[in-house]
Amino acid sequence: MTINRAATPLIDAPRGLAGVVVAQTEIGDVRGGEGFYHYRQYSAVDLARGRSFEDVWHLLVHGTLPDARRAAAFAAGTAALRRLPEDVRAALPAIAAAGRLSGPLAGVRTALSLLGAAQGLRPVYDIDADRRRADAVAVCAAVPTLLTALYRLGRGLDPVEPREDLPHAANYLYMLTGSEPDPRRARAVEQYLISTIDHGFNASTFTARVIASTGADIAACLSGAVSALSGPLHGGAPSRALDTLDAIGTPDRIDPWIRERVLAGDRIMGFGHAVYRTEDPRSRMLREIALGFGGPRVDFAVEVERRVEAILAELKPGRELHTNVEFYAGVVMELCGLPREMFTPTFAAARVVGWSANVLEQAADSKIIRPLARYVGPPPPVAVPAAG
Repeated sequence: MTINRAATPLIDAPRGLAGVVVAQTEIGDVRGGEGFYHYRQYSAVDLARGRSFEDVWHLLVHGTLPDARRAAAFAAGTAALRRLPEDVRAALPAIAAAGRLSGPLAGVRTALSLLGAAQGLRPVYDIDADRRRADAVAVCAAVPTLLTALYRLGRGLDPVEPREDLPHAANYLYMLTGSEPDPRRARAVEQYLISTIDHGFNASTFTARVIASTGADIAACLSGAVSALSGPLHGGAPSRALDTLDAIGTPDRIDPWIRERVLAGDRIMGFGHAVYRTEDPRSRMLREIALGFGGPRVDFAVEVERRVEAILAELKPGRELHTNVEFYAGVVMELCGLPREMFTPTFAAARVVGWSANVLEQAADSKIIRPLARYVGPPPPVAVPAAG
């Protein structure tokens, strides 16, 4: 029997789609060979150093950096969207209880679906660009509230209601801890959040765009992106990088610990990146922030970084390995009082803005993303044997 194939020829792609361009984007790019990445036409690190989270959020959603008047209006508008619908608030204790072992990142997948239903979000295919943007901003504004509430409920604490008078990052820390943070720590967390808003076509961003290409609503797209982020090969590394520092323990153990791992071919968490072949620019900025705080923990982290690079150059000449964003992100977040189980959720609280920008961009193209798989199983058709 002859099987008719579609007229479109099959194109074999490399594993993981490495090096394959699947779309055009105006949101940003990562130039790994140069150690540089940008949001639209601006250096992402320069934005983190000089602008607010809300300003960069405006840039990604609306395409421009706001002037002072528009910045104030956008910040006030997003702050007013932080409170959750009552139906969602009422369901959070059950979600937190069910996900006590898996944590707030798992719970927010369910909460996002509920939020989308409670807000009556419609498929992006059925609404215009202005409505899509409004939906995206509303969902992104609610995500920090969801994450912090789930964290606190999971520990037997009451959620802390958001405050409209606090900037985005300060309000996030306030909802997490119940105390208004000092400006220095709030700014450090804000710079971390800005630096992780977007980072090319990573797995979670691509997932969001695939779902958006089906025309699904914003909450569905972001829920899928969170699911992708929850995989250990994509998210979760900041806390593991701190685990590396804990495992080494004391300065006298740095060299033997590193040598043992390098010779065994083991991965050292917080080092290496799938895209960067030079120093991760996010790591460079976060190291500066950590050094600004100072203290034994920071000194220890800097020495571990120095010795990893030196020992690798000795034992594996020609193989460069630099710290990635997770290494100093863990140090900075620890210095700012964030618990380790909230490191990856905090990353997600920033990345939802980048995901939503990609969803909006993808929604403007009505073509569904529908690749093919090459079948390599037993040749069909084979007669179906009788039952019994």
